[in-house]
Amino acid sequence: MTRSPLTTPPPGAVVPAAHPEGPPPGTALGSHYGRCFGCGTDQPTGLHLKAVTPDGATVEAEFTVGEAHQGSPMLAHGGVLAAAMDEVIGMSVYLFRKPYVTGRLETDYVLPVPVGTTLHLRAWCNGITGRKAYLEAEGRIGAPNGPVAVRAAALFIEVGMGHFAKHGDLSAIATELQDYEVNP
Repeated sequence: MTRSPLTTPPPGAVVPAAHPEGPPPGTALGSHYGRCFGCGTDQPTGLHLKAVTPDGATVEAEFTVGEAHQGSPMLAHGGVLAAAMDEVIGMSVYLFRKPYVTGRLETDYVLPVPVGTTLHLRAWCNGITGRKAYLEAEGRIGAPNGPVAVRAAALFIEVGMGHFAKHGDLSAIATELQDYEVNP
């Protein structure tokens, strides 16, 4: 994947280690919000990503492309694949115990992904500088070592929890995100 300068870490960016208060290696990562399209268990047509952190600093996840995820007949919609990449990258940055939002997402579509296919996703951080995190992800067909179908590079921006209170639903945040201070 050829990344743009906007998703390439600048000199001096630091690749973070696992956070000392983050989930230990092998931990299954739950949904950050039940109605989230990417990971929510209460979202009927969502991706229902199931994720783990193998080492406390990266995320591995999978989802099976369903009928509701079609773009062309019996093929995954490109926007759904981009959403999956955004979600797994967002899960990886969550491991650093700070709230981030997507600033830029670049997606390369390498192979078509048929309905019924299980995509194996992996995301990692290439560096953090200031409030900016530079991340990548890949999605492989059928197995963790299967052919690459989609790749992504992203820039995520650290925000305070007040961002979500101002632009979202403070009561939902308070109910589901117990790990963060949500008072703006």
